[in-house]
Amino acid sequence: MDHPNAIPHEIHDPAILARAREVLDACATPAQMAQAVVDAVERNASWRGRQCVNLLAPEAPTSPTVRALLAAEVGTRAAEGHIGPVNRWFAGTRHIDEIESLCVELLKTSLRARYAEHRLVASMIGNMAVYTALAQPGDVIMSAAQPVGGHSSNRVDGPAGVRGLAVVDIPFDPVELEVDLDAFRRLAPLVRPRLVTLGFSMTLFPYPVREMRAVVEEWGGRVFFDGAHQLGLIAGGQFQDPLAEGAAVLTGSAGKTFSGPQSGIMAWNDPALTEALGQAVFPVLAATHQVNRVAALAVSAAEMIAFGRDYMAAIVANAQALGAALHRRGIPVLGASKGYTRTHQVILDVRALGGGLDAATRLARANIITNKNLIPADRPEDWDRPGGLRLGTIEVTRLGMGPAEMDAIADFIARVLVEGADPDGLGGAVTDFRTPFQTLYYTFDHPTPPERPVPVPGGAAHARTASAG
Repeated sequence: MDHPNAIPHEIHDPAILARAREVLDACATPAQMAQAVVDAVERNASWRGRQCVNLLAPEAPTSPTVRALLAAEVGTRAAEGHIGPVNRWFAGTRHIDEIESLCVELLKTSLRARYAEHRLVASMIGNMAVYTALAQPGDVIMSAAQPVGGHSSNRVDGPAGVRGLAVVDIPFDPVELEVDLDAFRRLAPLVRPRLVTLGFSMTLFPYPVREMRAVVEEWGGRVFFDGAHQLGLIAGGQFQDPLAEGAAVLTGSAGKTFSGPQSGIMAWNDPALTEALGQAVFPVLAATHQVNRVAALAVSAAEMIAFGRDYMAAIVANAQALGAALHRRGIPVLGASKGYTRTHQVILDVRALGGGLDAATRLARANIITNKNLIPADRPEDWDRPGGLRLGTIEVTRLGMGPAEMDAIADFIARVLVEGADPDGLGGAVTDFRTPFQTLYYTFDHPTPPERPVPVPGGAAHARTASAG
């Protein structure tokens, strides 16, 4: 039954909005309303931040320094325009210029690029900047369909479609989980894409950037690498280097493997692209742009320079260990014949285990956070109830966990999905497992995870060395 205050045609869940309305209606003062918000934030911090095993691939916990900078005084300041007093609309920005220029140079160093952009409030804004600068309405681009890992930011229902671009699917091998290069070589000359976008939210293995560039450069086409998920892996030298392999532009999210504040990054090497990309950011897509976030992003880049290689190697090792442990317990894991993954992601085929929505919901009741995900066997319209489950190892790695803990986590998952254990009854054991892991590593405060005894469900504790990742 609809709540009496529900708004017709609301895009959000009307029942949840109705409960929020009830909370506010019960408050006697605006101060109580504000406290209701503060209380909700603390409930999330207590549960998601301290009690759960978080396996979301799009999330990373930021270091204490980065988190503190997000609340810095400079976040109240406006800094419209490019760096430099002549380029700014406002006076009094000399220290903001200092902060922003440090961020740009740190991003260049971390990504081994000649140019970098720091003002993007989201990686999808970076994608829109690329489509604005390097394509015109009516141009053809090629990108991956969503069931094989593509993302809406490069499809007709995202920035590419809003820009008026015609989208053609990149041929993809659903078994090998890689671009079908022979089919691409046949199709691309027929449609002559202005851009070939390699952007995957389900990403397990590298892509043939050099080979695809060699095809499209015949007619002046370019390869655009949307590294939203892989950006930290790229910076840490644990994945392919798209710019070195011939991609014209690299975009990505700072809030995933890069482990910074939620925002976007763009990098490139060709000076001929600088004016078009810069103008697409300002004045088209960004004006005042959260200087506190820029400062936090700069420190995240410094952390990546200092710790990225070890941190990202540990993330990949944990993902491979988690995939193998789940496979041993009878859960189908994509890419098993290829070592499961070369990124932070593990993709499960849970069609026989209730489907992605049901599996993610049951695991959340056990304090294990994952997300439903389309897999190649799905159709695009299966988005609400897909057959896959996506796991990521960013947060558990930064908390100091290693392969032994991945085995323990796989055991919890199998108990819920395979053995049918009561998720609510298992939640306490998951929280007990998670409780010793509260410190964030690969930061200037705590560079290296220590040795520690590891409690394994149903077994004796055993030691893991700091290099086990």
